[in-house]
Amino acid sequence: MRSLEQHVDVGAYALGVLDEAEAFRFEDHLMECPRCAAQVTEFGPTTRQLMLYRRATPRSVHPFAGPGPRLLDKLLGEVAARRRAVRRRFLYGLAASVVVALAGPALMMAVGGGEGTQAVASGQVKIAATDAKSGVWARVTAADKAWGADIEVEVKDGAGPRSCRLVIVGRDGSEQTATGWMVPDHDARPTTMHGGTAMHTGDIAFYDVREGDQTLLRIPAGS
Repeated sequence: MRSLEQHVDVGAYALGVLDEAEAFRFEDHLMECPRCAAQVTEFGPTTRQLMLYRRATPRSVHPFAGPGPRLLDKLLGEVAARRRAVRRRFLYGLAASVVVALAGPALMMAVGGGEGTQAVASGQVKIAATDAKSGVWARVTAADKAWGADIEVEVKDGAGPRSCRLVIVGRDGSEQTATGWMVPDHDARPTTMHGGTAMHTGDIAFYDVREGDQTLLRIPAGS
């Protein structure tokens, strides 16, 4: 794969359409290309939108079907409605945060384990763990959405440089890459990435931090 082709393939890698061999070669390229590593992370919102489109589009609709003349008006109306809903959710969230602060830990259930901790609160799951062999620590925050789950992962890894990704493993054995990143050279400061998966939190069995085919850290999703 030539250097120019490697740069061009960043979108295909982020969207998961490269075959196994091409993905492996591109990950080698990521080890030496901070620009592509940053672009892989930037593709997270686009990947989530495509997941949403895939789940919302009937199989009978041709992928290249043209939009109708009323589509723009409908989309603008939906955008306006979503903005109003976001404002309402912000006010409700502000009120709820006051209630949570007053109610204390009664609204949260915490579960402790040998490898990590899990907290569940109001539709959001937070899990943290450390792998004793690799030294990688990660905290995953997953929140259910209509299209799947929004994922945030915070990682501390002092064994760089290396290219890593967060792989969501379903209870049915299926796998989806939520996000990817480049670990700096011997820098153990926390790094935060955002991504998404078409799975809901109840369908997830594990959150894997991987370098190529090697699993550096596996975090059980819990029951």
